[in-house]
Amino acid sequence: MKSMKSTQVLIGAVIATFGAAAHAQSTVTLYGILDNGVMYQSNVAGGKRVSMDSLGGINGSRWGMTGAEDLGGGLKAIFTLESGINLNSGSLAQGGTAFGRQAFVGATSASLGSLTFGRQYDMIFYFPEPITVSGMVGSILFAHPGDLDNTANSVRVNNAVRYMSPSYRGFSFGAEYSVGGVAGNTTANSGYSIGASYIGGAASIGAAFEYFKNPTSSTPGQGFFTNNANGSSVLAGVLNKGYASASAYQAAVIAANYTVGPVTVAISGSNIQYANLGGTLAGQTARFNNAEAGIKYAYSPFLFFNLGYDYLIGKGVSTTAGGTIGNQHFHQVSFLADYFLSKRTDVYAAVGWQKASGTSSTGTPAVANFTNQGDSSSNRQFVARLDFRHKF
Repeated sequence: MKSMKSTQVLIGAVIATFGAAAHAQSTVTLYGILDNGVMYQSNVAGGKRVSMDSLGGINGSRWGMTGAEDLGGGLKAIFTLESGINLNSGSLAQGGTAFGRQAFVGATSASLGSLTFGRQYDMIFYFPEPITVSGMVGSILFAHPGDLDNTANSVRVNNAVRYMSPSYRGFSFGAEYSVGGVAGNTTANSGYSIGASYIGGAASIGAAFEYFKNPTSSTPGQGFFTNNANGSSVLAGVLNKGYASASAYQAAVIAANYTVGPVTVAISGSNIQYANLGGTLAGQTARFNNAEAGIKYAYSPFLFFNLGYDYLIGKGVSTTAGGTIGNQHFHQVSFLADYFLSKRTDVYAAVGWQKASGTSSTGTPAVANFTNQGDSSSNRQFVARLDFRHKF
């Protein structure tokens, strides 16, 4: 009897050992960022606006979970599910999409890179964006007017297959293809993006190119601009609303920054095109060029200051009636001060001023537009925010 009892104890210990080992090979992490504050807009929808906002700060509020399982031989299965949250109403962000920020599964290897499938960020997000002023600082006040080049992540990519390389002495690259998913037309609503970056010491440089066919769809959840659950489009303001008929969209972005002591200087440039426009624009292409420069200063390990300037210019497009639309210009200046109470909690204040001139995409006078927060009532707008942010 004593021998049998000893055997049972030994078997139990072995099972527990293997169970612990199996558990150690698989991990799931819950994480999130809660970023909420008061925002003031000097003129929008006919007057001043004071509102609570948890989506346009340095980080849009979100929660998510990510996991990995060791498959052996250096290969791991990975997944991420991430939802945007409007803290002030409890509703989902990204047009009510349940996991609107990210939802993908795949595999990764330290030597071979990663291959993932699902709703994902584009190559602009991974390569040039972190090096841009808006990517380095965050907040809609530093994002480019209308976020035409998607450097503020207004749009994710559905039905995407993404490959990301490992880093080769500071150099890395990636590519992504989005399957359109339209029955009977294998290329409609499809697109791709490619990108690369080099990080070496104090200097960084990154670039990406993105192209989508039929970017606007009448079916919610399809197309590039309309891929949220409610089918809402980022072509909502007069800045680019008139180009919703484009049968193709493309953006090319390049950025660089350099750090000296507590100071980081960043510059970037981008070209955006809405091609083969319909209606009275008769197949023409609307083009934009954006340039920005900024500086980030670490006064101490707890206090940071950021200053940025952005200039966007749109090339005019002729109408069949003989007029010209879209010849618009935007100047934008932004400032942010950020103080960390701890490694995971900070408070920050930001202000931004923007001025527009020329004629909008709809033929009306151009108006200010801070990253799709609503068209200004005039060609100028001042925005200020005071936020509290916590990461977990």
